[in-house]
Amino acid sequence: MLCTSPSLRSAAVGNRIQPSLFSSCTYSTSSSRSPDSPKAPRRVPLPKRNVAFRPARSASTASPSSLPPASAPAAQKTGSQVLNWDEFFRLRRQRRFWQLGSSIGTGINGFVGGAAVLTRTDLDSFVSQIPLDPFITLGLTTFACGGIGWLVGPILGTAVFNWRIGKTRRESMDIKEREFYNRVKKYRVDPSGASASNPIPDYYGEKVASVAGYRQWLKDQRAFNKKRHTYV
Repeated sequence: MLCTSPSLRSAAVGNRIQPSLFSSCTYSTSSSRSPDSPKAPRRVPLPKRNVAFRPARSASTASPSSLPPASAPAAQKTGSQVLNWDEFFRLRRQRRFWQLGSSIGTGINGFVGGAAVLTRTDLDSFVSQIPLDPFITLGLTTFACGGIGWLVGPILGTAVFNWRIGKTRRESMDIKEREFYNRVKKYRVDPSGASASNPIPDYYGEKVASVAGYRQWLKDQRAFNKKRHTYV
């Protein structure tokens, strides 16, 4: 009887140990995954590259050799297209020659063409509207046609001159001409102090035809200012 029936002490110990050893765990960690959850992507380690970073240079400290090689020919080409002052004044004299020659030609053609039209057209109604002698009216009309031709001449001469020198030199001449007129505007005198005994010396610099002429123009401006302050 003692071997078949358990004692009260052993039964109590079995009831005390059984819940702690054989019971299922009631908590779950964040790392546990359900069997239905998708499999995480596997990360493959990439080989490391030896990359050396250089400090960036500012635009002010960059050397000319750091520029790309394609910009060097462009810079040389741009520098070669800039005219010097002697070449600019030479082209300016040529342009004035073409303008003057064209004005003479168009003026003569306008005068002759106007006279031919007036002699072949009945202008009695036109002459009767002007209270002058008919010969004076016809003469003034002929000279007016010549004057219109004279005024059209510089436009035609400038167009021919620009066509002869080409687009590149024309653009370079325009840049140099703006620079020249900026200098003239900066150093010319104040016209308010002009008088009969002290006239303005070439206010727009139209008579300047060379570098020596420009230096003489500066001397004339200083002489004008000196004479104005001396006699005022």
